Amino acid sequence: MYLIFFLMIAFVVASAFVIDDDQPVKIVVPSNFPAPVYNLEKNKITQKGVELGRQLFYDGLLSIDGSTSCGSCHQQVSAFVQQDHDFSHGVENRIGRRNALPLANLIFSKSFFWDGGVFNLDLTPVNAIENEVEMGENLDHVLKKLNASLLYKARFKATYGVDSITTNLFLKSISQFLATMVSANSRYDKYVRKEGEVLNADELEGLNIFKDKCSTCHSSDLFTDGSFRNNGSTADFRFDKGRHEITLADADIGKFKVPSLRNVEFTGPYMHDGSLQSLEEVLEHYNSGMKASASLDPVFKKRDKPGISLDGNEKRKLVAFLKTLTDQEFLTNKKLSEF
Repeated sequence: MYLIFFLMIAFVVASAFVIDDDQPVKIVVPSNFPAPVYNLEKNKITQKGVELGRQLFYDGLLSIDGSTSCGSCHQQVSAFVQQDHDFSHGVENRIGRRNALPLANLIFSKSFFWDGGVFNLDLTPVNAIENEVEMGENLDHVLKKLNASLLYKARFKATYGVDSITTNLFLKSISQFLATMVSANSRYDKYVRKEGEVLNADELEGLNIFKDKCSTCHSSDLFTDGSFRNNGSTADFRFDKGRHEITLADADIGKFKVPSLRNVEFTGPYMHDGSLQSLEEVLEHYNSGMKASASLDPVFKKRDKPGISLDGNEKRKLVAFLKTLTDQEFLTNKKLSEF
């Protein structure tokens, strides 16, 4: 009796996810963007793959106690950072040592995380899963839990035609979802693509100030050059040496990845340690708050004291421009949300 019931449930679960023809998902590269770095030919994006990846992204099963998902620290409402947290909070409310980076346009990135320790998008979930203060799990155990789930067995079968869930397919599924996180429909984008958007005088002046004083690091329409730099946010590196922890090069002590500024209006608090609460504080940091150290980036050593000269009017106009980088469609896209 119990065996018949079990088989019936298994059949219903499997049947619910069988789709005869899985449709490909075309990732449209915006005309003002560079070519993707991620090889989409090696992980062909499909509707079922994206949906499976979304379910995994928002599932606490990936953590040791079921409490924490990828979406716990990457919340859509705040452009996929952990809203109002300076440091990431994980299982049992354990506190990490870095501020969560936003998730957007990841297929255009050559490296990931503040220290650039991962070079393949497919491997990015492993960091969080196996970090004891984030998800506190290990990959082998996650795979055992997935393979013990009738739901996931059915979904992987429907998506890939396999009976056993592998690490490769698990990670590629999450990458398929992450690949759809393209943010390129801000007012700025529509302005530069001549799609009928108009920037006001302050925003245009802010754009010119940005090009003059900020675009060395925040270059291209990705608004990052992907480099690692010491921006003077601290001179005490005992707690976190940044890029040095990957390269072990003394020159990399205190260097962190230059983050994209897309949706920056909603990604605070800012810096790798979440130490600055507002865009105004960030700009004042560059104007007067930098802390000198041996690895401070040369771009900030062009005047008597470290930093970039910005008066009150320039800061106001820069903030006005930075807010044009907000992509409301991205922040509210139901295809990226948990429910």
